[in-house]
Amino acid sequence: MKPLRAALIGELIGTFLLVFFGCGAVAAAVSTGAQVGVFQVAIVWGLGIAIAIHCTAAMSGAHLNPAVTIAFAAWQGFPRSRVLPYIAAQMIGAFAGAAVIFGVFADAIGAYEAAQGLTRGAPGSEATAMIFGEYFPNPGGKPLADTATAMTLGRAVFAEIVGTAMLVLVIFTVTDRRNPEAPQILTAGYIGLTVTLLISLLGPLTMACFNPARDFAPRLFSSLAGWGSVPFTANGPLGWWVVYLVAPVAGGLLGGALHRHLIGRALEAE
Repeated sequence: MKPLRAALIGELIGTFLLVFFGCGAVAAAVSTGAQVGVFQVAIVWGLGIAIAIHCTAAMSGAHLNPAVTIAFAAWQGFPRSRVLPYIAAQMIGAFAGAAVIFGVFADAIGAYEAAQGLTRGAPGSEATAMIFGEYFPNPGGKPLADTATAMTLGRAVFAEIVGTAMLVLVIFTVTDRRNPEAPQILTAGYIGLTVTLLISLLGPLTMACFNPARDFAPRLFSSLAGWGSVPFTANGPLGWWVVYLVAPVAGGLLGGALHRHLIGRALEAE
């Protein structure tokens, strides 16, 4: 295990890359129409995550996600003394990624808001705030009031728990040294493709978070950058933190439990 300083640098850089590529794809899709459909955004997310993992795995293990870090601490023996420092580094990296994206796309976002008659910080401006934080159902670049998809709080929580559980289950399985079919050099690619699949399925509903750092830090940045209270009120007083903070952590713990009690035991029996 690398010294803590090197590990934290890895988590900060890796999460920065994850947010820069992923939220950057959302920014391009919303403000310029560069991507068409959920899959094009999803594949950029997946490739971005694979790149971030390749760049930082040797430094920190490339958790890049508080839900993954907490699951590793609960089920894989990751030192609990490193949990909070890892999460802090992930949050800083995600916040920096959001700030850089805003710096690049500020003019395009402003032009889109003007064309759509949106007032940043007013109700309906989640149409562009979604570049940073996440909302349910997926606004698709429009005010939530104009979206045709229906998504209750309870189902949004369930979707995020299921999605994060599947992600952590895959991460634990493809990195399990007892697994003779582990992809090894292709591990990052398999994890990235898993995220692509999950976003393709769940992105239209909850925007497919699975990562509290990816959501909270950019959400906070958007609030500070002019969207005000909208990022924390558009889905009601509970929506943003129950769906995008609590549910991913619960899902990560569930995914780790599934690996431990199902796949792990099967591998031990071989």
